[in-house]
Amino acid sequence: MRISDRFFRIFLLSSYGLVSALPFFPYLQHQPVDQAATILASGLLAWVMLWAVFQSPRWFHWLLLPPMLLMPVEIYLRLYYGQGISTHHLGIMLETSPKEAVEFLGNKIWLVAGLSLMIMAWWWQLQRFVWRTNALAWRHPSRWLALCGTLVICVVSSYAYWVGVQAQTSSAQSGSASVRAGISGKAVSLPLLEAGRLRLIAGPGPAPAWLIPVADEELFARIWPFGLILRSIDFWNERDYLNHLSDKSRTFHFGAHLQGDPAEPQVVVMVIGESSRYDRWSLNGYDRETNPLLSLEENLVSFSDMISAVSATRLSVPIIVSRKPAAQGLQAGFSEKSFLSAYREAGYKTYWISNQMSFGQFDTPTSVFAKEADVTQFLNLGGYTNQSNLDDVLFGPLERALQDAAPKKLIVLHTLGNHWNYSHRHPAEYDHWKPSLYGVVNPAYTDLKNKEALSNSYDNSILYTDWVLSGFIQRLKDNGILSSLMYVSDHGQTLYDGSCNLAFHGHNTQYEFHVPGFVWYSDAYLEKYPEKIRQLRAHQRAPLSTENVFHTLLDMADIRYPDEKLERSILSHRWKPHLRYVDSYGWANYDNATMKGDCREVIDNKTPLRQK
Repeated sequence: MRISDRFFRIFLLSSYGLVSALPFFPYLQHQPVDQAATILASGLLAWVMLWAVFQSPRWFHWLLLPPMLLMPVEIYLRLYYGQGISTHHLGIMLETSPKEAVEFLGNKIWLVAGLSLMIMAWWWQLQRFVWRTNALAWRHPSRWLALCGTLVICVVSSYAYWVGVQAQTSSAQSGSASVRAGISGKAVSLPLLEAGRLRLIAGPGPAPAWLIPVADEELFARIWPFGLILRSIDFWNERDYLNHLSDKSRTFHFGAHLQGDPAEPQVVVMVIGESSRYDRWSLNGYDRETNPLLSLEENLVSFSDMISAVSATRLSVPIIVSRKPAAQGLQAGFSEKSFLSAYREAGYKTYWISNQMSFGQFDTPTSVFAKEADVTQFLNLGGYTNQSNLDDVLFGPLERALQDAAPKKLIVLHTLGNHWNYSHRHPAEYDHWKPSLYGVVNPAYTDLKNKEALSNSYDNSILYTDWVLSGFIQRLKDNGILSSLMYVSDHGQTLYDGSCNLAFHGHNTQYEFHVPGFVWYSDAYLEKYPEKIRQLRAHQRAPLSTENVFHTLLDMADIRYPDEKLERSILSHRWKPHLRYVDSYGWANYDNATMKGDCREVIDNKTPLRQK
């Protein structure tokens, strides 16, 4: 064998090994890799199966170009966000326009372009070698044995995936709750997450528990480059699910029109908060000064009795942005569009700029509405539990939207807000109250010994939110045109209050239903709409809910439509109170309920409405 052939063999195999080694990148950061041995063995087995099917790299090397081009992205995400490419990241890459990519990457665009060219040259050199020689072809009879093994593995793994795998019982899982989900139209039971990932799939008539390794999707998704196949399938499934939800409202129109001068510049900003709790805002009477900047705003009206019907983002946001009734909050999809479409019908240019995720079990229902905007941007690269972008990442896109030549603009800003881990929601300079969890690696969130630190970290995140919201308002002031801003949080948080042993959200406590909300307006807005502001202040302490948001936002811009309900607008003299339902042992009447114990569970004094 010639020296050059020997060199290229080593070069080729080393290149494949380098691509496959990406799951072990955390070792370079002195961090552990969960199930490292299983990932290594599974990766080697996948290569053997691939080689057995195609016989020679000549027939599969071209498939490796996309994974190799994604290598810099994988390394970047692991280096700065502690995670690899996800379905959400694929969505960002495939749906971001070149202009948005340049704006987001800035000077890094040249580094990305240079790396891409180098990798393409690297791939092309390997491609030339595999076409020049067939030295690595698998001609030994053992290939047929490997093909038989491949077929058996495919059949067994498919069986284990579709029918489910028996859950292994352990003390860690004995208290886990189950949720309902669908795989190929079949109901399955999904245990709680362990170590941040789904360990088991259990369903009716499950296969033996020893088949768990071949049915663990998350484990397979971590294997490079083969896991990208599963990520891509997940992405297209999410796109299909999004389109399915969108079909319900595709032909819907509000018949909205603007009552006023379409050429007069005006900006309306809607900020959707995350996991913010009413009584932790000093603006609302909290003894810690968590809102030092917002409290200085004279043109700001904070609502004292605003509630959210559901304590989960994917269910609460549709109620905020559309006319979806609270009592339909648990049903997937809705037959109407959001206020984004109503604003578009009235001649506004619309934006949805988000620091949340675009795809996934908890995010796709929100993306259905986000896609209605003229401009949609998702900026979150780090997920929820890892250190993601802070909410100040929204400043740049907001400034660019304000500079747009369109005279009338609606800008929705979806923040990461106060989502746990709370200490990851703010920079070091906002680590004000201590002890806190800032800088603590993998803190025990459920350990009551950390109760004080958890609470302090939450207050620190509110303090940072105050700065972010004040920054949004300041940019509207600097813009100098007729403008207004509405803020409401999707739900609150329970924080081991008193003797309550509950924390975070997804419960039925008053702490999670009672949310902060406010409206800020410019001096020019006050001058143009003095009666709206008078009504706003008159309803500051009225019983409100997130069902009021849609109607208030359209009234805020003087957008009219045939079946409008001004009795739901906080800015209208026609406003009337309405039944406020919350998701608590059925649909409980919040205004006819008892707040039970230190957890302040909402218990309807009569019989709650049955949930569908």
